[in-house]
Amino acid sequence: MRRRRYYTGRDFHRAINIEELRGVARRCLPRFSLEYLEGGAEDEVTLRRNRSVFEEIAFLPRTLVGVGQRDLSTELFGTRIALPFVIAPTGLNGMLRHRADFSLARAAKTAGIPFTLGTLGTAKIEDLVAEVGPVWFQVYNMRAREFWERLVQRADQAGCPALLVTSDAPVFGNREWDVRNYAAPAKLTFRNKLEVLLHPRWLLDVMIRQGGPRFENLTEILPKGDTRAVKGAKYVTAQLDPTLNWDDVRALRKLWPRALVVKGIMTVEDARTALDLGADGIVLTNHGGRQLDGAVSPMEILPEVADAVGNRLTILIDSGFRRGADIAKALALGARAVLLGRATLYGVAVGGEAGAAHALKILRSEFDRVMALLGCTSVRDLGPHLVRWPTHTDRPSSLRHMQGTAGMR
Repeated sequence: MRRRRYYTGRDFHRAINIEELRGVARRCLPRFSLEYLEGGAEDEVTLRRNRSVFEEIAFLPRTLVGVGQRDLSTELFGTRIALPFVIAPTGLNGMLRHRADFSLARAAKTAGIPFTLGTLGTAKIEDLVAEVGPVWFQVYNMRAREFWERLVQRADQAGCPALLVTSDAPVFGNREWDVRNYAAPAKLTFRNKLEVLLHPRWLLDVMIRQGGPRFENLTEILPKGDTRAVKGAKYVTAQLDPTLNWDDVRALRKLWPRALVVKGIMTVEDARTALDLGADGIVLTNHGGRQLDGAVSPMEILPEVADAVGNRLTILIDSGFRRGADIAKALALGARAVLLGRATLYGVAVGGEAGAAHALKILRSEFDRVMALLGCTSVRDLGPHLVRWPTHTDRPSSLRHMQGTAGMR
């Protein structure tokens, strides 16, 4: 088999796919920062499965249908967006690049898609909205419930169009690479300190220029109000509340006036419960392989969930998306849009806003090309009639034979 050639330099502009952009990031980031970006839980079985699942799904393209003009836009929660992409909530982005959340949000705005700021992000909600405009916000389950409610209220007052509540992190997953990289809390091993010195641009940009990333939205609950992530990371993870349950979702529904999305759904039963409690959408996700190792890929449950609730609930999905073809497969099987995590983080890590924009440009180009080659002129044309999944024989028969129902979801 012919071995693929990839670009091996440091100029992100020359990366022609996300894997090459990943390679640039691997050369530009110190090891501990790269492993934080890329790592999964335990043996990383889930992490690998998130990518391998796409190889099982094959396309059944239509031809001679005329695809001279293609509309890649879709609607999410009453708003038309240019592409069926959303930049996912990810934590500690400031460990990759100075003002990374601002760069990601600006790149998303330019591309005409939503950006989601995470609770563990390194930009203050109010500052980000004032500088860039409305963004989605993601909230974790915090033990300090009064603070949790104030955080939601702040997102409401800032005008965030959508609130994502993460449900799959009652405790943090066992990320062993993270343990190996530190000799003690907030103290890198000697080897990792040398790695930092070998990456002077990163050191200048992140640690010297920025003074290190900060949990800008967590001042109230951090010891002595010290927002420095290197000091507060371990404390913050201990503040996750394992008692989070559906009653909390019910309470959030009463508190939040706009689109409410439950992130972390991995079964049909939970999708139905989210619908019953008034959620507007769900995110099918295994947290990018960082929580429960050995879990299925969200793609594997997508057809069943779409069959059960797809006409009544907006289905989003993440975990493992690196190609425009991956996005097309997800939309064909019932998702309305895909949340992008690592793909855009590689870009922002190596080029700030321009790097994130380059990642989105790559995925847009690939997705547009796949649409044309499938014989689709609109996202609404994507449906399960365009894919075959021989190893996934338990898909609902009603979904296997549906034709072009993507526009109903």
